[in-house]
Amino acid sequence: MPLTELILGGARSGKSRYAEQRAQESNRPVVYIATAQALDPEMDQRIVHHRAQRPAEWPTVEEPLALAAAIERIGATQPDATILVDCLTLWLTNCLLSDDGDCFAREKAALLQTLSQCSNPVLMVSNEVGYGIVPMGELSRRFVDETGRLHQDIAAIVASVTLVVAGIPMAVKRPPTHC
Repeated sequence: MPLTELILGGARSGKSRYAEQRAQESNRPVVYIATAQALDPEMDQRIVHHRAQRPAEWPTVEEPLALAAAIERIGATQPDATILVDCLTLWLTNCLLSDDGDCFAREKAALLQTLSQCSNPVLMVSNEVGYGIVPMGELSRRFVDETGRLHQDIAAIVASVTLVVAGIPMAVKRPPTHC
């Protein structure tokens, strides 16, 4: 199985930088899947900043909802590519806020299925949001709960999980080494 890795961290922890470094180290072509949507000027600036940080030769696929389908398309057309997804929590937000009430359940199931069958290395960036207090609003509580469940489900099937704190990656899960 190719290296699949879930990369977790707080806001501005260095998780995206670490994921980009891991993608470069793969010595493969890299395809970047961006899940963010520029719904306001501040988010637009964040997107501009992230684009500027990435190597220009990395094609970007913008996919706010159908993440599994995007991974499958890339795998079918570029079987030698490393796929970098940034980020799962924005994707989750997009699904939760979509007009389709079943979006997240359907897309999460598709993502887990795709990850278990994908032959490309996939690096997935996500915010670890479960360290705080329980939010007051229903949607906020659902977001935190679904994020935690998503991380657990992905962590169970990927080869590696890394937590990035203050720019320092810490191994949470690594594949077994053989002598």
